[in-house]
Amino acid sequence: MKITVQNQVYEYEKPVRLSELAEVSGASAEDQLAPLAAEVNGKLAELWKPVTSDADVRFVTLRDIDGKRIYERGMIFLLVKAIRDLYSREEISRVCSDCAIGNGIFCSIYGSLPIDDKVAAKIKKRMKKLVEKDIRFEKHSVTTEEAIRIFHEQGMEDKVQLFHYRLVSNTNLYKLGKTYDYYYGYMPPSTGSLANFDLFAYDGGLILVLPERGKEKEPVQFNLRKKLLQVMRESNAWEAMLGLSNVADLNDVIVQGGLPDLVLMNEALQEQRIAEIAKRIAEDPEKKLILIAGPSSSGKTSFSHRLSTELRIHGLTPHPVAVDDYFKNREDTPKDENGEYDFESISAIDIEQFNDDMLKLLAGEEVELPTFNFKTGHREYKGNKLKIGKNDVLVLEGIHGLNDEMTYKLPEEIRFRIYVSALILLNVDDHNRIPTTDARLLRRMVRDARTRGISAEETLARWPSVRRGEEKNIFPFQERADAFFNSSLTYELAVIKPHAERLLYGISKDSPYYSEAKRLLKFLDYCIGISPDVIPSNSLIREFTGGSYFPV
Repeated sequence: MKITVQNQVYEYEKPVRLSELAEVSGASAEDQLAPLAAEVNGKLAELWKPVTSDADVRFVTLRDIDGKRIYERGMIFLLVKAIRDLYSREEISRVCSDCAIGNGIFCSIYGSLPIDDKVAAKIKKRMKKLVEKDIRFEKHSVTTEEAIRIFHEQGMEDKVQLFHYRLVSNTNLYKLGKTYDYYYGYMPPSTGSLANFDLFAYDGGLILVLPERGKEKEPVQFNLRKKLLQVMRESNAWEAMLGLSNVADLNDVIVQGGLPDLVLMNEALQEQRIAEIAKRIAEDPEKKLILIAGPSSSGKTSFSHRLSTELRIHGLTPHPVAVDDYFKNREDTPKDENGEYDFESISAIDIEQFNDDMLKLLAGEEVELPTFNFKTGHREYKGNKLKIGKNDVLVLEGIHGLNDEMTYKLPEEIRFRIYVSALILLNVDDHNRIPTTDARLLRRMVRDARTRGISAEETLARWPSVRRGEEKNIFPFQERADAFFNSSLTYELAVIKPHAERLLYGISKDSPYYSEAKRLLKFLDYCIGISPDVIPSNSLIREFTGGSYFPV
């Protein structure tokens, strides 16, 4: 066999494990990031697997998105294992990896034991000890019936409930010491590769801190985003009140015929929260500039329409202004490090002209607003004139809305900033969370295919660039928002599923995005799909699946 690793060819007469190749090729050297898995001819594989024929091998580390996911899974299992070693089920009955806050994972802890700094320090010490022991993550294939028996014995009833909806005869479990667990993705080779982390108590739970992108070898640091975490915890509490925390809970509701009521309650809750934001704006007559920002596919357009309706109820007249219409002409657009136009950069916006126009409007002058022609790459003026009165407000939607540089000439007291994102909190089970980014990716994929004729493969290819733009231009400004709105709906995965599956199954096995499509299909497989017929036409999810009342 000829196996190529980093342009170096190694020859073997019999199968060789990937872990051995990592040692031979220097991928496991101390000055390198620890390999967590490998790509063999473009397909992800765990390090214990042997290579049995000619292959190109690339080792996956924390710098890769797959490596980041593997590291997080390993850390969650390490946390669960440490808690099981230290405390009885009465003291801590459940550990739930609820949501990501930057490079931290907030974990809710259930049981009789109050979670404080002392408890967190004890758990962290045990986790460090397990890392020192370098225990292997063992993978075992068992029947589904056996898996259910094991989870029932371990008190993991969330997994018992989840496996009720799995039709496969066998499943893969991971074992760490005497503790079994289930994860819908690969694990690191051993606990020794999980040395860089932190753990501390917060608000009755634990925050597990992981390495930041670009700082993988540095000691972890964490910037607590209190406003964002508060919104997530409020949404989590509301779902818990309904008895919904995992996909299996949603499946139960669908099977038992409770979906129409769940939809009505979800929509009513969102309407109430939009009304509360509109009331806050209406109560302060100085607020004339409503700035709406959020990452891709967060539902900003539908939200702005629904907010405008609520503002009219309060006697205000909203005027939408699209920040994208202030794009610089194509020849003046900045380029990124690859020489491509960087439309995500704030420098792509004619900030000077935007601020001058807004100042004139606020002074009572009439202004002709531009329209950006995306086909020609130039701004055009077509007689779209605007003049605002005493009870009028400007509603601006754009990714830079929370960045003060965008509105640097405008008075602070007239601004009201709103951050919109799809903070999905319904997880596969207690230890397998569904990242918010995956929920938004599926939304975008379905909308792109429906409205722009863009294939799922193209959406997956563009997504890393979109994510880099969000991390640079949106997420750093989250905490500046005056109001947060969670556009996620408890039932949305069930609605998105039939649309997304059709697109993902269209990606061929020889595509470089096949592994990613397979990963997304796997977690969609846990959820029962539903018809969109029960979804109202003003629902935010209609912006993506179609049939929206609003022009989106």
